[in-house]
Amino acid sequence: MESQSHVLERLRKAFRSGITLPQEFRRTQLTQLLSLVKDNEEQIIKALHQDLAKPKFESILSEVEIVINELHHAISNITSWMQPEYVAKNLATKLDDCFVRREPLGVVLIIGPWNYPLQLLILPLVGAIAAGNCAVIKPSEISCATDSLVAELIPKYLSQDCYAVVRGGSEQTKALLQNRFDHIFYTGSQAVARSVVQAASVHLTPVTLELGGKCPCLIYGRINIQAAAHRLVWAKYFNAGQSCVAPDYVLCTEATRDALVPALTTVLEKFYGKEPQKSPDLSRIVSACHFTRLMELLERTKGKVVIGGESDQEDKYIAPTVVVDVEEDDALMAEEIFGPILPILAVEELEKSIELVNRHEKPLALYVFSDESSVVKTVMEKTSSGGFCSNDGIVHMTLPGLPFGGVGASGWGSYHGRWGFETFSHRRACMLRGWALERLNGLRYPPYSEDKLKWLRWTTSAHNSCSLM
Repeated sequence: MESQSHVLERLRKAFRSGITLPQEFRRTQLTQLLSLVKDNEEQIIKALHQDLAKPKFESILSEVEIVINELHHAISNITSWMQPEYVAKNLATKLDDCFVRREPLGVVLIIGPWNYPLQLLILPLVGAIAAGNCAVIKPSEISCATDSLVAELIPKYLSQDCYAVVRGGSEQTKALLQNRFDHIFYTGSQAVARSVVQAASVHLTPVTLELGGKCPCLIYGRINIQAAAHRLVWAKYFNAGQSCVAPDYVLCTEATRDALVPALTTVLEKFYGKEPQKSPDLSRIVSACHFTRLMELLERTKGKVVIGGESDQEDKYIAPTVVVDVEEDDALMAEEIFGPILPILAVEELEKSIELVNRHEKPLALYVFSDESSVVKTVMEKTSSGGFCSNDGIVHMTLPGLPFGGVGASGWGSYHGRWGFETFSHRRACMLRGWALERLNGLRYPPYSEDKLKWLRWTTSAHNSCSLM
């Protein structure tokens, strides 16, 4: 097996050669990546089922189609993304070409998570390729079937001189982080993110962090309770709740809670049957370790389980669960749940709910369900989160035109579509000057005088800006 240092040297040599700079090379690699996904759809579905018992429907929706759409979007827009961006000029720079040029950063590292082991690895890779970088790709060893498949397919479809897969556990990842990269893109937990940032700081390497946090769902005002229950159940229990943007807890009035719980019961039975464990549409917890963590949270809660609560350790199954009478200091509110457990907190006033949300770290996503636009507007304007969606969950992250990323403890930076291209690009400020107007330029040369200063301030003033060209 090739050592990490040899892999990096090979990629650096390729990048220095300039092979990744032409648009045609980038387009070819993106097209090859598209072929990888399309040609191997059945293998991808099989690997995801082995790792998470992920239903085919969810695999296609959240791992295959979202990647295909991102690739089509990048291939269609890469020409415009690569164009220089001309900026406004003043009189002193009237004859100059002044523009922003997007340039690749170099050799980047992409570390993927286990919960969406294809999507959250390939989507940042799309941005890295589109921007002209070489990339080291590190899949999660926890989702081992997908890890193995990615390692097998990437060298078959992409340039081996420019893109490499490095496999292994935490020790191999720690060793990998000792190397100098030009950018690190990490998706995962806040705990590991701290180690990533610490390692990157040694080389002053910029980092994008896609983390998570406790994503709240506020339900206030007039509401279609049946529609709300359908969308909440789908967003929460998709992938067995193992989504960084899944609604983590609900805030609503007691009256809304009392109407919501029966609706949730009805919808859960409609979605997964009376025996959810037998449903082919419900994923499993990824590992015994994660199963144990979730069950310990359920054991420690002081709330009341009103739906679900059943589990099967051997099957890594936890039933879709709803817990009421939960307080802010409950065990279920201490950390991101990342599983099929939904606490409901009764808070009578919208303003009090907003205050509760704002006492915690800024989440990756925030949801509000209401038929009243004033409620939606109030929540949007008085909170902060990576993303915001009203009357639905998760779907905002499927649109390539919207940036996806956190704020504060839920993440640094963003990607998807143009935003991924920008994340992996250096915006180089360029001014191309000739020798004209030397008399005007002479105003800045010694010996200085008040008259020179007066004229120089006038020619460089923003009030004397010219057109972009």
